[in-house]
Amino acid sequence: MSKPINKVREAKLELYRKKGNIHAKATSGKFNTLRWAMVWFTQLIFYGTVWLTWDVNGLTRQAVLLDIAHEKFYLFGLVLWPQDALLMAFVLILAATALFFTTALAGRLFCGFACPQTVYTSIFTWIEAKVEGDHLARLKLDQSPMNARKLGLKTIKHGLWFIFAAWTAITFVGYFTPIRELLPTLPDWSVGPWEGFWLIFYCAFTYVQAGLAREAVCQHMCPYSRFQGVMFDPTTRNVAYDSQRGEPRNARLQAGNSGDCIDCGICVQVCPTGIDIRDGLQYQCINCGLCIDACDQVMAKVGAPTGLIRFKSEKELAGEAPPKGLVGRPRVAIYASLLVVFTLLGAWTLSDRSLLLVDVLRDRGALHRETAEGTIENAYTVKLLNLDETARSFKVEVTGLPGIGIVGEREFSVDAGSIRPLSLTVAMPSDTEAKGIQPIHFQISATHDASTSVMEKSSFVLP
Repeated sequence: MSKPINKVREAKLELYRKKGNIHAKATSGKFNTLRWAMVWFTQLIFYGTVWLTWDVNGLTRQAVLLDIAHEKFYLFGLVLWPQDALLMAFVLILAATALFFTTALAGRLFCGFACPQTVYTSIFTWIEAKVEGDHLARLKLDQSPMNARKLGLKTIKHGLWFIFAAWTAITFVGYFTPIRELLPTLPDWSVGPWEGFWLIFYCAFTYVQAGLAREAVCQHMCPYSRFQGVMFDPTTRNVAYDSQRGEPRNARLQAGNSGDCIDCGICVQVCPTGIDIRDGLQYQCINCGLCIDACDQVMAKVGAPTGLIRFKSEKELAGEAPPKGLVGRPRVAIYASLLVVFTLLGAWTLSDRSLLLVDVLRDRGALHRETAEGTIENAYTVKLLNLDETARSFKVEVTGLPGIGIVGEREFSVDAGSIRPLSLTVAMPSDTEAKGIQPIHFQISATHDASTSVMEKSSFVLP
């Protein structure tokens, strides 16, 4: 029994290898235009934002920078600290919910237009087409034996791929190490160990994923393609073939019982993942809409109405009217509600964010001490964290017991983005009627803005 099974496995593996690389035919149309608009939009943001600067108190810094060494995330005028991790959680939740919402509405639109794999594969394929020619020329070149021309074209193509991947890696690392400091270290490779690792890794990752793996990522590696179906419902619009109109296929458009599909196969030729949309909804489909552009051109040439392949839901293809609004679409309504809720929570958290953090620790080495002046003292360590980009002064007060107060200085300055520990002594009259451990509060407020204020609980030990 083992030999036939092994033969079947070998046959399947051989069949897969014979398929070779997919060289999609270039097409034009509104969806192709939209895809390239997204390529330009996303890459202008990625490659351009890293060069933007921001002035703070006369100092110029990179506008967007994740400074891991100093535990800061600079986002233009906003500076986030590890204490602001909740905001990052909200951003991730919003991104995931927006992805689910989009998928429930119109399938894998993100995959077809904004996914980094799609974007960079489009760029690498464009470079390949400029060097090796159209899809037929590339296919012929792949099947031809190795010669000087083929070696030269392949060398140029892979060289350009490597240059683009390397610049992508430099830009990526430039969001963690300021790009203007990173570039001078590259010629003699005097970069730090982690910068060196990520430069090599991200360059290789981009080169392999966008240049070599391509459609294999969408077909076999992407987990999203495997569970996207659970977010679909019969009203979700996907790229779909209208089989009622297109079947039976007829290459010559003969009169009689004949559909509009002329079986030209152009929808397969332009597909980046190499599938036939006429076989129905498939997990490899990324909803890029290129088959719609190509089919519409063919329909226009043969005098048939366009839209044989179009964005339609299962119910619409069956002749049912699409639902109006969110009626009958609980899945979409839930995702929309979650988007609103987490957007409001994130906005409230950001607006309520304080630039002053305080930590109060009572000295546990000595419970209390009585002085010759007739007072009882407790010692505390108060840590002031100034999250502002400007040095600030803060006033410290104590409340909670009659006559309680701070001994000595009560106003302190803290440098921008730094922590200042304070050793404070709190005293109150010894003739108080209170006994044992009593609750008190430390009130810390900024001298420049009374609204920047923090109250921390602590305790005061009495005999």
